[in-house]
Amino acid sequence: MGIALMGCSDLEESPIALLDPDGYFQTTEDLQAGIDGSLTHAINEEIWGRKLSIALMLRSDMVNLQSSQTRRVEMNTHTITGDNEMVYDPWKRIYLGISAANTVIQGANGVNEEESVLNPIVAQAYFARAFYYFHLVRLFGDVPYFDEPISDISAKSVSCTPEAEVYANIISDLEFAEEWLPNTVSTRAKPSKAAAKSYLALVYLTMAGTSDATYFQMAYDKAKEVITNKGTYDIDLDPDFQTLFNANLIDASKEPIFALDYNNVEAPNNAYDQTAPMTGIRGDDDDQGWSVAVPTMAVYDSFDPDDYRTRVSFQTEATIGGTTVDYTNFTISGHGDAANQPYIAKYTRYPGPYARGNKRATSHNYSMIRYAEVLLIAAEAGVEIGAADAVDFLNEVRERARNGGNSTNGGYVEETVPASSVPADLTSITVDDVLEERRIELAFEGKRWYDIKRRQLGDVVFSASGYEGDKPDWNASEDYDTPIPQDEIDRNPNLTN
Repeated sequence: MGIALMGCSDLEESPIALLDPDGYFQTTEDLQAGIDGSLTHAINEEIWGRKLSIALMLRSDMVNLQSSQTRRVEMNTHTITGDNEMVYDPWKRIYLGISAANTVIQGANGVNEEESVLNPIVAQAYFARAFYYFHLVRLFGDVPYFDEPISDISAKSVSCTPEAEVYANIISDLEFAEEWLPNTVSTRAKPSKAAAKSYLALVYLTMAGTSDATYFQMAYDKAKEVITNKGTYDIDLDPDFQTLFNANLIDASKEPIFALDYNNVEAPNNAYDQTAPMTGIRGDDDDQGWSVAVPTMAVYDSFDPDDYRTRVSFQTEATIGGTTVDYTNFTISGHGDAANQPYIAKYTRYPGPYARGNKRATSHNYSMIRYAEVLLIAAEAGVEIGAADAVDFLNEVRERARNGGNSTNGGYVEETVPASSVPADLTSITVDDVLEERRIELAFEGKRWYDIKRRQLGDVVFSASGYEGDKPDWNASEDYDTPIPQDEIDRNPNLTN
């Protein structure tokens, strides 16, 4: 297992090394270093720094491709091949994170400590393994499953584990983490009991698909455990939606439950966040983005202009060549990839200090799951089982949006946005209402594609009536699952999905 140099501000640094789980781990500090190394793979450019995060945006119905690189075109048009580096790189990096977690879990057997001391630390490794496999199984379906370090194995002996079995293992890991992780943590970059419970709720919701009442009940119950105990876990909605995307303020927020934390570092082969430039305006004076992942006008128009979340989520004004213009004139920069339409603002507006030009290597904390999503899990599952309080959970999210807060005027002038009556509370809700609320609240956060898949929405959202217009290459019988990298299949024909 390679433990990579930390680029994360809230995890302990550990040197690059190949570790023998039976020899390296002597103390709980050694185990913690290995766990930090596992989670650090997630902030690599190949996962949330760019390759996976942008792929999830492009595969959704919320973001269109403004540039023309073939690997990204495939993601945007659902013509994905196994030769695409946006498939292979996340696959490889996720398995590195899993390998690191497995090494810690096995290595813990040689650490002489009481269970009460050891298990809360090892539970982080179980959580990390579940976190990585949850991404894999949602992306690929059946995947190879390893729960111990592999030191000597013929690749051709490996085959894919059925999706249902992978989910069962994820649940087992999260249950162990739920039992042993602490109620609170010093940083949301470390998993807590609330993180394990929240992910269990999301796993159950995903497994429920469109109709499994048993899993909907389990998702509702687990989400309610988090909500009922929010004081114990020190979590809550942040009063200001903008704070969630302000790298200078997010560390003090109670809303993130589990986050990937960057720290304006570009360590070798690691810790390199490029989401801001990928979503930024091409040619603006604010360090110039790359205009890769850009919402369509239909996406922008689908947001209520009086909803504070619209203001936070979109950039509608920029200064280009010393002239401040609205989105109808963004192409005055002269760049071929620029577009006269609103851009994503969540990652470009307040990136904090960053290590390279074009806002690369930012200080963002990316919430992998936050309290608002737990409320919406309870709302969606609650609707499915007929829970009377489902509407209350959704309205709690909408109430926060009505509070306003400190954002910008669409460009760079910060001002206080007063409370408003939008969005109003709903008196009753349907599943479609909750999915729409998720689309607005969690826009551009890597959630929408997974919602489309678990709810089998592709034929609707990728039709002519969708926000991005008709995507003729969409094929529901094939395109919900990502193809396993071709290099892996070439080495081992047993790996097919």
